[in-house]
Amino acid sequence: MELVFVALPVALVIGGAALAAFIWAARDDQFEDLDTPPTRALFEDLPAGGDAGLGSKGDATPRTGVSATANERGSA
Repeated sequence: MELVFVALPVALVIGGAALAAFIWAARDDQFEDLDTPPTRALFEDLPAGGDAGLGSKGDATPRTGVSATANERGSA
């Protein structure tokens, strides 16, 4: 029963904070254009002089340390 006296106020504070964040975002027009930002990344040009995340050889190998595919490792 003592847990209810702690958990209920905590839940109400978290819910109130989420509601306040939503109201702030709605008033600040954060939900105005939901379609353009995801497609903008697909159609932007590469930055001038930048490597756009390509590997050191200039190929499409990412720098994130992703391992080679099965064909590159030689296994079938």
